[in-house]
Amino acid sequence: MEVQGKIKLVGETKTFGNNGFRKREVVVTTEEQYPQHIMIEFVQDKTDLLNNFQVGQPVKIGINLRGREWVSPQGETKYFNSIQGWRIENLQADQSAGGENVPPPDNFEPANNLNEEDYDDLPF
Repeated sequence: MEVQGKIKLVGETKTFGNNGFRKREVVVTTEEQYPQHIMIEFVQDKTDLLNNFQVGQPVKIGINLRGREWVSPQGETKYFNSIQGWRIENLQADQSAGGENVPPPDNFEPANNLNEEDYDDLPF
């Protein structure tokens, strides 16, 4: 799955526990009729992927949905969901590079200039 939007916030890397578990969060605001602020977490070695990204950049993030079950000491079961990022792309670079790499069309003719004979070439 993927999420597209502009970066609203890039958090600092946080370390938890004795094992050195690392987590870093980014908030992306989608660009649609009703924009959503989606918090995506990057964990362990993936936290470094956010080093070159800043607020305001348009990005596309590859995500996985994660869910887990937790049972409290009182025996009550709760469920938690998270969105984990595993890839991030700068869309601004893709848009500018994409336009430069596309060659202009050669001998372009509008479709409305077709003759009736052109329709007879269809195999069916």
